Amino acid sequence: MKLKRILAIGLLVFLAGYAVWFAILPKEPKEGLEIGNKPPEFELEMLNGENVQLDDVKGKKVMVNFWATWCPPCEAEMPEMQKLQNEHPDNLVVLAVNMTNAEKSREDVESFISKRKLTFPVALDKDGRVSVQYEVYSYPTTYFLDEEGNIMNISRGAMTKETMEKLLEL
Repeated sequence: MKLKRILAIGLLVFLAGYAVWFAILPKEPKEGLEIGNKPPEFELEMLNGENVQLDDVKGKKVMVNFWATWCPPCEAEMPEMQKLQNEHPDNLVVLAVNMTNAEKSREDVESFISKRKLTFPVALDKDGRVSVQYEVYSYPTTYFLDEEGNIMNISRGAMTKETMEKLLEL
C-alpha cells in the first residue's frame, strides 16, 4: 500500500516535471511556406558568380523576391526595392531570385539589372527548382523573413515601398 502511494506520487511528480519541461522547451518552427514557418533552404548562383544560401542572410530581415525581366509588375517594383535596400542597409537584405529558366538568356538578366542600376543581390534559379519549391505561380512573389529566418509575410503582385515597409515591420 505504501509502495503504491510512493510510486503514484513519483509518477505524478515525473509527469508534472515533464509537462513543465515540454512547455518551456524552445520549439523550432516547422519548415513550410506558411507565416511563422522556416522556409525551405536553397543555394543558388548569383549574377556575380558567387553562391548564396538563404541561411547566409539570416540575422537581418530579408525580402526573397521571385521575378523575371519580362514581367511589368516586377519591373515596376524593382526601383522601390532598391530604395528600401538603400535606406536600410544594416538590417535588410533584398534577395532577388530571377526565374532564369523563363528568360531568353542570362545576358538579358544582366542587362536588366545594369540598366536600372540595381545593387541588391540577384540569384539565378536556372532550373526553376526553387520557384517550384516556393510555390511561385505568379510574378512577382515575395517572401518576407524576420531576423531568425521565419516567414513574416507573403505578397503576390507588385508593391510600393510603403507596402514593403509595412510587411517588413520597418
